[in-house]
Amino acid sequence: MARLRAVCMSLPEAAERPSHGEPGWFAGTGKMFACFADHHHDDVLAFWCAAPVGRQQELTGLEPGRFFVPPYVGSRGWLGVRLDVPVDWTEIAEIVQDGYREVASRRLVALLDANAMLPARGNSGEESPMQVTVRTSVGGQDVLECKKTTPFPEPSP
Repeated sequence: MARLRAVCMSLPEAAERPSHGEPGWFAGTGKMFACFADHHHDDVLAFWCAAPVGRQQELTGLEPGRFFVPPYVGSRGWLGVRLDVPVDWTEIAEIVQDGYREVASRRLVALLDANAMLPARGNSGEESPMQVTVRTSVGGQDVLECKKTTPFPEPSP
């Protein structure tokens, strides 16, 4: 769960709060975009995430062993993602970001877009993270400055 938490908490103004006995992640003070599901009414270790229209059907149809329709929120298009099978953390980060975009305010989505990481190629041809500085102005005053060097933080050991 530490790695999922790191991915979720790397998003602008993400907040973690318990929801129905499990950790949930919220866009600012607004809506939940993801929640951990530790064998919640089944034998599956997973997380549930808001998803763009059609994404749930697409992924559950392509890979039913990794993706599923979660109880309660599945009828609203949320996606269940198993964590007890081999996991591609880059894909997980993309799924979480998509979920965040579905529920976040325009201001938070703008911050996410401003913080987007583009791979920079070094002389060796290897990808290296590019440092990005973001300034957001409210009423003519800078209120936020971030420097990101990785798409999402690695969890602490």
